[in-house]
Amino acid sequence: MTSAESAPEIEAVRVVEAVPVVDTVLYDLGNVLVGWDPYGPFEGLSHDEVDAFFAETDFLARNHEQDAGRPWAELRALVEESWPQHAHLVDRYVDGFAASLTGPVPGSAEIVDELLATGTRLYGLTNWSAELFHHAVPAAPSIGLLEGIVVSGEVGLAKPDPEIFRLAIDRFALDPARTVFVDDSPRNVEAARSVGLHAVHFTSAEALRLELVRLGLLG
Repeated sequence: MTSAESAPEIEAVRVVEAVPVVDTVLYDLGNVLVGWDPYGPFEGLSHDEVDAFFAETDFLARNHEQDAGRPWAELRALVEESWPQHAHLVDRYVDGFAASLTGPVPGSAEIVDELLATGTRLYGLTNWSAELFHHAVPAAPSIGLLEGIVVSGEVGLAKPDPEIFRLAIDRFALDPARTVFVDDSPRNVEAARSVGLHAVHFTSAEALRLELVRLGLLG
């Protein structure tokens, strides 16, 4: 017999690695669970006046520094020195910050309730000034249902820095392969993926629901 005839027939066995089940959601807060409109504190002023304040002081970029832990008093002093005509608007934003929060994002609170009913672990990771974070839960009570929240202003880091994701993973003992991060910023979504988390770009509660069904978190 030839070697081919004598060789035993070998059945190929395909090894399929088990895919970890996603059982945890790590939520961004602003414009995911609670709406945020930076014009809210300036009701009664013209958009042109507010736009000039935002543009001349680069306010939205500087707000990111507030999220990363800089005290508002420092920004107030900077604006007073460089753009004194706008200093009162920093005060107005801080004093009226609650008006920037527009309430629960439509449909998001219902998803939180459904996830909790299935036993899904829920946490938060938000870019938010520590001095202003106390406004969050009154504006969107579902935020208070999360097991824990990393607030950027409290830890001196802000998304999309990968280190703040690693901090959340360590603090909450998360398994990245079993955790999905939800954020309205594509940059933050990419940063989450860079540390091994599943990540979903939030555009609406309806679209998020479809993704959570696909991941097996909702039926």
